[in-house]
Order: sequence, then structure tokens, then C-alpha cells
Amino acid sequence: MIKYLGLPALASEHGRDVDNLILFVHFLMGALFLGWIIYFIYVLLRFRAPKTPRADYVGTKSHASSWIEWAVIVVEGVLLFGLSIPLWAKFADKFPEESKSVVMRVVAQQFAWNAVYAGADGKFAKQDLHLISSTNTLGFDPQDPAGKDDVQVLNDLYAVVNKPVIAHISSKDVVHSFKINSFRVTQDAIPGLSIPTYFTPTKEGTFLIACAQLCGNSHAFMRGFFHVVSQEKFDAWMAENAKKVGGAGASYE
Repeated sequence: MIKYLGLPALASEHGRDVDNLILFVHFLMGALFLGWIIYFIYVLLRFRAPKTPRADYVGTKSHASSWIEWAVIVVEGVLLFGLSIPLWAKFADKFPEESKSVVMRVVAQQFAWNAVYAGADGKFAKQDLHLISSTNTLGFDPQDPAGKDDVQVLNDLYAVVNKPVIAHISSKDVVHSFKINSFRVTQDAIPGLSIPTYFTPTKEGTFLIACAQLCGNSHAFMRGFFHVVSQEKFDAWMAENAKKVGGAGASYE
């Protein structure tokens, strides 16, 4: 049934729960639409002029509409308290261990996606706003030894299939939104805040990163690519880029 909704191919562990919620909401909206259309047609036929030539100043004495409204409220309450809130609690309260995950910092800017990966030591270099320049776009301290093995990339992010990803999302300028449809992941990127989110990719491949917040005149072209590969390919990619980029504070140019 979900395939008829036109959703992108699912490629994350938690995505099935999101799809089920979307499906239930569509069922509810479809039932409401059908019910009200039937009622509307009934009213048009039942109370057309030839049937009721004289005005009724009393109105309906039935409470059927009130019961229908209460039924809708109950169903929406079930969707909210029985599905939406438990789904969010399950997702938000069970962050994976960083030692068993791919950890990255994703920094949005007009109109690109920056990402930084901690190296083998699992530590990021210190950041300072005063260090930001054309050759140090994220303000990492080039003298901090923790950043010597970090990897910085632009618009091409990598992760390991079936391994949790923890992404700390932030922005350099305006509000953006990190969105990967196939992972069922959307997280606003807000200047001054680092907001963590996590997901587990379940399929290898390349997936589009889009910005889901209108962020300027080139918003439509703010695209990146999220590559999901095997552990071996990811390790090789990290090793290659650690040498090429030269640690935190390096330029992309």
C-alpha cells in the first residue's frame, strides 16, 4: 500500500515506522474526505428546494455531527498519543553509542553542506569563530593535535551500511534543513545550535541531500550526496582524505 503513496525507496532502519505513520494519516484523511463528500451530496439532495420549499427556523435536532466530530478527535488522539509521540520517544531517547557509530558534524551554509569527521582518535579539533577564513571555513584550530586526522568534505558525505550515523547539525548563516528522503530524516540547521540526530542506513548507494528550508535565491541548488558504502571502503576513504585534506582547518580549495 505504501508504494502507492509515491515515497522514495526506503533505506534506513527507522524509516518503516515513519512510513506506517504516514500511511495511517492518509487513511484517516481519506476516510474523512470520503465521509464528508457523501454527507455533502446527501445534504444537497435531501434539502434541495423542491423538497423543502419553506425555510426551517429551528434547524436540526440531531447530535450526529457532534458524535462524528468527537470520533475524529479520538482517532487523531490515537495517532498523536499512540503513534507519533511513542515513535518520537523511541527515536530521541535511544541514541547509539558514539564508539559504535559514524560521527560527523554537518554545517550548512548558503548553498552547500560542509561535514567534518573525527579521525582515529575520535576527537574533533577545537573551533573558534575568530579562526574562520577563506582557508579555514569552519574555524577549526589548526594547532590542535586532535584535528590532525580529522576529515573535512564539501557536499559529499560518507557512511557505513548498517552502522548508526550520528550527525550534529548546525548552520553558518541562515536556517537550513538537512533532509534525506530515503532515510526519512529531516533536521533543521539553526545558527548557534548544534542539534544531534541519528539514523542507520540499510542500503548501499548514493542518496540526495536536500535543503528543506527556503534559504535564499539558490536554495533549489543546495544539494549534496550521501554515499553509503561498506566498512572497508569507508576506512579507505577516511585514510585517503585524511592525507589529502591535512586535518581540520584545511581549505577545500
